[in-house]
Amino acid sequence: MGLMDFIKKQFIDILEWTESGDGTLAWRYPMAGNEIQYGGSLTVRESQMAVFVNEGKIADVFGPGMHKLTTQTLPVLTYLKNWDKLFQSPFKSDVYFFSTRQQIDQRWGTSQPITIRDKDFGAVRLRAFGNYAYRIADPKLFHTEISGTRDRYTVEDLDGQLRGLMLQHISDAVAQSGIPFLDLAANQIEFAKQLRDATAPSFEALGLKLESVTLQSVSLPEELQKILDQKIGMGMVGNDMGKFMQYQTAQAIPKFAEGAGQGGGIAGDAMGLGAGVALGQVLAQQLGQGLGGVGPAVSAAPAVAAASPAVAASVDEVMALLEKLGELKAKGILTDEEFLAKKTELLKKLV
Repeated sequence: MGLMDFIKKQFIDILEWTESGDGTLAWRYPMAGNEIQYGGSLTVRESQMAVFVNEGKIADVFGPGMHKLTTQTLPVLTYLKNWDKLFQSPFKSDVYFFSTRQQIDQRWGTSQPITIRDKDFGAVRLRAFGNYAYRIADPKLFHTEISGTRDRYTVEDLDGQLRGLMLQHISDAVAQSGIPFLDLAANQIEFAKQLRDATAPSFEALGLKLESVTLQSVSLPEELQKILDQKIGMGMVGNDMGKFMQYQTAQAIPKFAEGAGQGGGIAGDAMGLGAGVALGQVLAQQLGQGLGGVGPAVSAAPAVAAASPAVAASVDEVMALLEKLGELKAKGILTDEEFLAKKTELLKKLV
């Protein structure tokens, strides 16, 4: 190197990083071919760490504070460069700064329903959404595994990978928590804790620390939610199929009235009830049962006259109920034992 080149070369005597905004995890100090002045100053602010890298090898790591750059404060770099004790010349080294403050309000969520095992329903497909926060805990590992030699590495660059790790461990969190699906909404804090514990080791492998996880909502797909509502309705009447049908009939009355007012066909509304029976027969029979058998004053002659249609309607009703029960069993809502018991009960009505 000529004398003029030596004179033109600038020596860096102050190394520092003032973050200009949010979202930067790692930043390389722009050397532009310059050298670091021996005895220069390295300023590392709170929520930062600095790493010296020599020819691709990580050397010394500095925490918050002001550090004078000498062979005493750069023992690893001194060893890598074979400096003697009297070395006091400018030197070259890559310097990376890392932000160690929390990266908050990071979103995670299931774009599609995921299948988990549930002790009440067997297999359940659910959606879940929430937030998490993390920080860089090991800058050496993060540099080696993630950021590398890039001039700048951001939260956005890492977002997809971390979100995938969160979703990957949802099933593990549900299993470890032991919380049934129906109780998840009331135990969001416990579920979030289990999700953090299940995911934290994957973050640590990247040099990160998962600080917190929150669960904002958990829900079923619409079609499963309807089935769950039916099961809840059965639970409200003590899993009594007769009472459940009365409950469904009472719920359907406003719909029939609305359809009639709009000119809708009664037969079409009866099909909407899902029982496959005539409206008059269902309402008379089931609501009569729900009122404790009120209506004994009805004359015997009309009852005999209606006996034949009632039997036919009862057959259609039982067959429709069996089809519904078969669907609930196929979707895991009813167990084999529950299905067999209800089937036996319904078939006895046909004898």
